[in-house]
Amino acid sequence: MTKSTETTVSLLKQDSFSDPQNSPADTSLDVRNTSQETIQTDTSQADTNIQSPIRRRKFLGMGLFGLAGLTLPSIPMVARAAGNKLKNTKVGKFLGGKEKTYWDRTDRFEEKMQLLQSAWERKDYRVVRALTNSLRITCMQAQVAEEAPGTPLLGSSQYENVASLPLAWRTWARGWNYYKTLDVEVTGVEKVRNIPTPPLLGYPLTATPTDLFVSNEPIEVLLGFPADQISSPNREIRVAQLEDGMLKEITSQVFDELRRGGEWFCKLIFLAESEKKQTFIIFYGNPDAELPAYPSDLVTTGEGFGLDIENDFFKASLSRQHGQLENMTLKREHGLHLYAGGEGHGEPPGIDWAHDYVSEGSFQKIRTTLWDKCPDYEVVKGPVCTIVRRWGFPYSVIHPVFSPSRLNMDIEYRFYSGLPYFNKFAQMTALKDFEAAALRDDEWVFTGQGFTDTVWMGPDGKLNIGDVDPEYKDNLWGIGFFNKDTKDSFIGLFLEHRADGLPKLRHSGSPELYYHWHGAVWSRYPLYGTQVPAGAVLHQKNAYVTLPFTSTDGPGMIEELRHRLKNPLVVTAGSRMEKDVFAKESVGQLARRGEAGDSQISKKLLWEALGNVKDAQLYTADISIVDLGLVYDINVRDGIVTVVLAMPHRGRPVGTYFEYSSNSVAAKISMSIPDALRRVPGVNEVKVVQTWYPGWSSNRITDAGRMKLEL
Repeated sequence: MTKSTETTVSLLKQDSFSDPQNSPADTSLDVRNTSQETIQTDTSQADTNIQSPIRRRKFLGMGLFGLAGLTLPSIPMVARAAGNKLKNTKVGKFLGGKEKTYWDRTDRFEEKMQLLQSAWERKDYRVVRALTNSLRITCMQAQVAEEAPGTPLLGSSQYENVASLPLAWRTWARGWNYYKTLDVEVTGVEKVRNIPTPPLLGYPLTATPTDLFVSNEPIEVLLGFPADQISSPNREIRVAQLEDGMLKEITSQVFDELRRGGEWFCKLIFLAESEKKQTFIIFYGNPDAELPAYPSDLVTTGEGFGLDIENDFFKASLSRQHGQLENMTLKREHGLHLYAGGEGHGEPPGIDWAHDYVSEGSFQKIRTTLWDKCPDYEVVKGPVCTIVRRWGFPYSVIHPVFSPSRLNMDIEYRFYSGLPYFNKFAQMTALKDFEAAALRDDEWVFTGQGFTDTVWMGPDGKLNIGDVDPEYKDNLWGIGFFNKDTKDSFIGLFLEHRADGLPKLRHSGSPELYYHWHGAVWSRYPLYGTQVPAGAVLHQKNAYVTLPFTSTDGPGMIEELRHRLKNPLVVTAGSRMEKDVFAKESVGQLARRGEAGDSQISKKLLWEALGNVKDAQLYTADISIVDLGLVYDINVRDGIVTVVLAMPHRGRPVGTYFEYSSNSVAAKISMSIPDALRRVPGVNEVKVVQTWYPGWSSNRITDAGRMKLEL
């Protein structure tokens, strides 16, 4: 492997990405080049009007099986004829122009529902299964094309030109054309107490325990950009911190990119210092920018949801079967291994056993740990944060004999660079009325005798050592364990625990050191014997901490951490930077070699050359891999051009099709990637690196590509 290729591979490993369970095979795009329309988006934050040439198609015009289970809705049977035979009824014939063309190439959600109803009535269950899979694919594509991005903190119209910055700063940021500004401030809440800072017990770092959790805090913002100013947020966005008149680039991560008409939306995450006001400048708009490669202690390996995630403090392994946290190793001194032994209850054991509920009459427990694989999941990886989100209905112990669709469970882990804790977010939503004999939303089991003492926290935020006071057994906001000799600890902090449409929750979960004499456990049951109404939602946000803990310094340290997590930094839109603002020359420059118009070979010519590489499987569209959005990056090093290439979905995994092939497309010549690039003067060698991250979606298709596909 050449140095250039190694650089690109490293870049891919460190860059943020989104990994959906399956890339949709049905390109049911919801984008047309028509007159501007106003789309009313419904978000959890606020309603926002997005000006866009998108016309929202009704993919989700009716319920799949209704909310009650397997009873199909009664709908008009356009596709049903005498004798239960199907006739060919094209929805597209009722439409005109591009709409008709589009629906001739795929099928509407509503039409698939009609076919499904007909097959269900015929008891043709193989066709039913095929159609439910096809409906799922249509829903996934509708989400890609239509899901509301939310209300950005800084929208598309909120930007300034780099040319307006002071000379010292615009010289440092040469190559970038636009910027946005963020201000980050503390909440004004005082620290809980002053905490002693003893030497760190075993970690190969110079920081003190206090420094570890007050020095950095994750900042996440949603941003909007005009599509004519940026072609790839993942590739072009950079974040610089302003301090004492100087700019310094910091590690950042872009994810959840969405293209909506003339706008790009994305989420940006980075770490900020916890105890002072700071200003950050977000630079974007550089066609020569390359995917950034940041050093990070956060390393994520594996495929899908079965990942291994580690930072300087711990290594966590997620189950290859269902994605729950299976085991952890605390990375200090002897490296305490946290695991749950034995055979479980027929499923593989792990240290995280939630979420589940006991059905009416205490007949059975319905569990997420019984998933044979995650029903649905999304993964984001990067140098700042790894996110694993899984959702679906829990399974019966004799699934699929019982397969209730009553309570959807949406669970998310977040692991961060350089932080000694990770988060778990969860939301359980009732889709119909049902009885929960018991409902559990947090349980951790650790086999062995790795801990000697228990800790707990009441509503006053004070951490106590020893048995839980009976007065607080249903009002706990922190629980865990530590070893008084080794100083190892694992402590859960409950930051949010509430419900909509439900009785007051029990905040239970008293820790036990000798659960059946095999190890330590805590188990939180917020509901017992409760009628759960349709629409009820249970919310939770927890943090799990793995810091060295002593009875002297540990309580104050954990209290301060929970205080910080409950009172996070406040992020607001910053003001415009005037030319006469205090500005000093900054160290180095923002651009790497080849990103500031100084590439040995013109990037513009290279992108244009790749326009001659067509996807011949779209026989008459005459569309290139550039217009399809399959090219993620181009970098040039010493005459070697490396192309980072994606493929549309896992069913078509062989990217060498574009590397080796040459095809005729509707009388247009298609070149291979090497042949196309070698025609550009100065290109000595071409390398192609294929990646699945971030997963390709129709958001990446260019305006020219949409026209060619008649979308």
